[in-house]
Amino acid sequence: MARMQIAGLQVDDALAHFLEAEILAPLGLDPAAFWHGFAALIARFTPQNQSLLATRDHLQRQIDAWHRDRRGQAHDPVATREFLRANGYLLPEPEPFTIADLPVDPEVASIAAPQLVVPVLNARYLLNAANARWGSLYDALYGTDALGDLPVGSAYDPARGARVIAAGRDFLDRTFPLRQGSWADLPDADAIRLADPAQAAGTTQQGLLFRHHGLHVELVFDRAHPIGQSDAAGIADIRLEAAVTTIVDLEDSVAAVDAADKLAAYRNWLGVIRGDLMARFDKGGDRQIRQLDGDLSCTDPDGHPGALRGRSLLFVRNVGLLMTSDAVLLPDGSEVFEGLLDAVVTAAIGALDVRGHTRWRNSAVGAIYIVKPKLHGPAECAFVNDVMDGVEDLLHLPRHTIRLGLMDEERRTSANLAACIHALRQRIVFINTGFLDRTGDEIHTAMQAGPVVRKGEMKQAPWLDAYERRNVAVGLACGLGGRAQIGKGMWAAPDQMAAMLAEKGAHPAAGASTAWVPSPTTAVLHALHYHATDVFAAQRTLAEAPGLDALLTPPLAGGTWSEREIIEELENNCQSLLGYVVRWIDAGIGCSKVPDIADIGLMEDRATLRISSQHIVNWLLHGVVTREQVLDALRRMAARVDGQNADTAGYRPMAPEWQAHPAFRAACDLVFDGLTQPSGYTEPVLHRWRRRAKAEQSAN
Repeated sequence: MARMQIAGLQVDDALAHFLEAEILAPLGLDPAAFWHGFAALIARFTPQNQSLLATRDHLQRQIDAWHRDRRGQAHDPVATREFLRANGYLLPEPEPFTIADLPVDPEVASIAAPQLVVPVLNARYLLNAANARWGSLYDALYGTDALGDLPVGSAYDPARGARVIAAGRDFLDRTFPLRQGSWADLPDADAIRLADPAQAAGTTQQGLLFRHHGLHVELVFDRAHPIGQSDAAGIADIRLEAAVTTIVDLEDSVAAVDAADKLAAYRNWLGVIRGDLMARFDKGGDRQIRQLDGDLSCTDPDGHPGALRGRSLLFVRNVGLLMTSDAVLLPDGSEVFEGLLDAVVTAAIGALDVRGHTRWRNSAVGAIYIVKPKLHGPAECAFVNDVMDGVEDLLHLPRHTIRLGLMDEERRTSANLAACIHALRQRIVFINTGFLDRTGDEIHTAMQAGPVVRKGEMKQAPWLDAYERRNVAVGLACGLGGRAQIGKGMWAAPDQMAAMLAEKGAHPAAGASTAWVPSPTTAVLHALHYHATDVFAAQRTLAEAPGLDALLTPPLAGGTWSEREIIEELENNCQSLLGYVVRWIDAGIGCSKVPDIADIGLMEDRATLRISSQHIVNWLLHGVVTREQVLDALRRMAARVDGQNADTAGYRPMAPEWQAHPAFRAACDLVFDGLTQPSGYTEPVLHRWRRRAKAEQSAN
């Protein structure tokens, strides 16, 4: 690739021109000064980044040795705590403190609502997510199994429509009760008399606005609409404020392995922040254009005109500390740490919003919201805080303009959560649990202790309940309530909305002010849970955080399994691994709905891959399965995955020429070299094989 030589760095030419023309110029920043400042920032923080990664490896070697020495002994919580404190894994708790009371957008501080996570490389999905601030309850109920079954055929079913309307009226009765009677008997809009008049929030061009638990609901009245004309009151739709915030993801849900991929990611982030991102696509034979929605014009109850936001408030998730990028080469020819590059470029794009160079403001308070994943402990959190100080200085931004979200998804962070929050206390606005990455790290950390339980049993392991409860309780103790988001993890089955409605209400009930959903439709349905539960009231009733003993109890198997159970588990892992990897390596798809072994579509990303690969590694290490059994299962599941993708255009089967297929070989490396992968992460293997596949595709 062509490179620009500047300040001792070799910068991808396309990236350099993108930064200078589309970001630095509007910001009024001198390119030469920027590049020299960027080089100084990289020179300052690269050795620290390297040292922190070395500390991870050092601590893991000590933990591995300790578990090997105690293998076969019962878990001793006291000895575990003493050992982890002695080697510096567990650090002293900070004195009680409260995070900084920064100006924060209400979407972050005071509105409890669903949160979307969307891959930055897919412009259409990105626009859908940004526009998911509002969604149709009628559409969400009609088009999914939320009512207990799916629609049959493509023609409108009046009977199903009546069930949807009845469910909508039930929601209105529960959320906005009338002074007398039921919404089901409402003759027209003029007859609305709320039991609580304060819930009336004004009018829109289409109808009426209401507000409950901080979330708006719009009743659309239209007697000319096919639904409204058959409705006694003329209600054509119920629109919910749904995905109030969205995380634009540069990490686990994307396959960005080189400078070209990173530039595409940054372009989409720029487009959605600047407000001019567009996506053109075919749908049903029609050429369509997707772009950002405008605001919702309204009039308040006193007759004053105004507007409600039409889009989600956007966070951007950078990558962690591990990986490097060829987009910038250092003076010694090595690649830049990708997390440092992300911090500078995504913040620079965010600065356009702060400086008013965008069609709509993302943050009304002038903040840039960055989520940082895969941090291991307080020292890494302090490092990221210092990096953001340096980025702010480079971009001439006021201190703490960059607000950080902390992913509580690594064991050392969970065990030291208060100290991690303390290290970020001047800029933290978000903490979030993540079952998938957290489970992968749990398996890797306890790798030498013994065979772990089956994947399906992980959710009953003591550490998980302690982890989820501690995240909320510690966050509240550190003052996040009313100042920052406390989040829960993803609902991974986008086609199972009835189950989601039955189960995911536990998240707001547990005091989480947000939780992840995989689609705009899921966001609308999950929003019902935030009307059912007053999250901030629930937070005031929660118990204290559980202690560390349960959190530090490894999920080891208490017995043995039958041969059938072992093969079932192995096949499940291999199918999950291959189904995801073949899309990642061959097509560069970092997140998609992948059919599992039972043909149920699940949203998969690198976090799910980390679990599957490390689980096989663990059972292989402890002799539960043999190398031959794993290879045999991989080959059989490759054929199964080929069958599941038979109708995918351009799909290249893995069987029977397994060793000639880069995805199959990548899967083998994830397992057979998985013991030595740093923290059990899959990125080094995936990036290596994806780069190789891209080179082969380019050559052909």
